[in-house]
Amino acid sequence: MSVVKINVLTVPAEQREVLEQRFASRAGAVENSDGFEWFELLRPVEGTDQYLVYTRWRSEEDFKAWMEGPMKAAHQGGGEGGEAPKRPAASGSTLWSFEVVQSAGPKA
Repeated sequence: MSVVKINVLTVPAEQREVLEQRFASRAGAVENSDGFEWFELLRPVEGTDQYLVYTRWRSEEDFKAWMEGPMKAAHQGGGEGGEAPKRPAASGSTLWSFEVVQSAGPKA
């Protein structure tokens, strides 16, 4: 059964572009991880300053392996090429976890 992880990031208006650019520059970082199924970065339209980072995984174990390996390494390193760590674009973060009970897609 697949699992979904939604990271809720509180992002001040002046940091939105920074956050989106950082995600764009890491394109491919999660996609090659074992058990990875889907990723979306959702920008708020109105009424909130919270972005949603949606990932779907084959299993909880696959997600944990990514968290302890590639994700941890990416966040500890900060900048590219030995640069100093970057200031976080988000001022807060909450992780929601779900199991996929039912899903549907467009008919072929």
